[in-house]
Amino acid sequence: MSGIIVGLDIGSAFIRVAIGELDFDNNIRIIGVAKSPSKGVNNGVIINSSAVEACVKEALGAAEQMAGVDVSYVYVSIGGSQVSSINSSGQIGIDPSSRNRRMDVGENAKKRAIDAAEAINYPLEKQKLHTIPREWIVDGISYKNEHIKDLIGTEGVRLEVKVHIVMASITACKKIDDTIMHLGYQRSGRTLKTLAAAVATLPREDMELGSILIDLGGGTTDVMVIYDSAPVYTVSIPVGGWYVTNDIAQVKGIPFDVAEDIKIKYGCCWIDESEEDETVTIPGVGSRPPEETSRFELCQIIQSRMDEIFSMIKDSVRKHSGLTSLNGSIVLTGGGALMYGIVELAQSVWRTTAVRKGKAPNLGDLDCGPLGRNAYRQPDFATAVGLVLANKSGAEAEKPSKKSNSRHEDKKDVFGGLKSGAKSFWKKIF
Repeated sequence: MSGIIVGLDIGSAFIRVAIGELDFDNNIRIIGVAKSPSKGVNNGVIINSSAVEACVKEALGAAEQMAGVDVSYVYVSIGGSQVSSINSSGQIGIDPSSRNRRMDVGENAKKRAIDAAEAINYPLEKQKLHTIPREWIVDGISYKNEHIKDLIGTEGVRLEVKVHIVMASITACKKIDDTIMHLGYQRSGRTLKTLAAAVATLPREDMELGSILIDLGGGTTDVMVIYDSAPVYTVSIPVGGWYVTNDIAQVKGIPFDVAEDIKIKYGCCWIDESEEDETVTIPGVGSRPPEETSRFELCQIIQSRMDEIFSMIKDSVRKHSGLTSLNGSIVLTGGGALMYGIVELAQSVWRTTAVRKGKAPNLGDLDCGPLGRNAYRQPDFATAVGLVLANKSGAEAEKPSKKSNSRHEDKKDVFGGLKSGAKSFWKKIF
């Protein structure tokens, strides 16, 4: 066995786990997955550590049982309100002696340029999560995308780098680490939730042309705009699937858990005329008898909130990303992407047909029990599977099997495992 990689996605609504194994040909095969309801997490932030630990233990245990392995190391995602980002740049003289001589660009010069870009004032409560280079400039000549390989060995005097820096709450990171360590596992690395999902669902062509990944979670909706193969804007909108459930509960006067069950079973945000008269039975509550409503009425409640979420994202991207058009795709991941009609509604709001649900690559045939065969390819598992794919290099060496409480440094090159293949969409969305 070449190595085991475990992706742990701690969400507000569900905990999801994916376990991958490197075979002898250095290919990843998913051998175990699990999904369990989440408790103690609000808007992506752990607020009840003991409740979260119990949920994570259940999910990891179920995935281990399916995979037939005892895992020691986990890669974990982080997203929601505790994450923020900023674009920065740094410029240095390639000559380390500061004599402005023309010299070859080497790894040392690249590191010094990144250090200069990272020399910003971070909020006191935040720590750096990722620094992702977007563009390198040598004496005014830009190197990015397919030309990045030509940078090393290029001669010049000045080197500039433009980067996207992702920051996360120090307290939130510590709570995640403590949760994992208390269960006897080691946290091998943290990865931004949308970044991991992008690794699993976005082909290289979409990354280059410009795409938007929208992760529809329970407490928040996390967004990443990618252009020229690097993130240019990340944001978390503090509205998610729970708000849809609450709307149903308020309009119909029913408890939240009953509304959630109805949303999952019958919810839709885009409906055909042939389905408008379909009847939905709302269970009786207390002394109230069961009530019947139409699926069309339920759709109206859900569609109103989902339309608002997509509109908020569109406004935010338009104002803050610095881009006026994208030629790639809008990719929907997370539990909210499972809702019937979600693609059609997004197409309507964004005025483009270049919208799809995020689907992970085929990483082996797996009977996932009640989750359904090959459930790991569904949009809600995009982050967990993306964590596995993004950290492939970390599993190439044999890992010790005994669990312990030591920590390892985060992996930084999370874009190393990107795949290419699907045709790109050429649609303007603004």
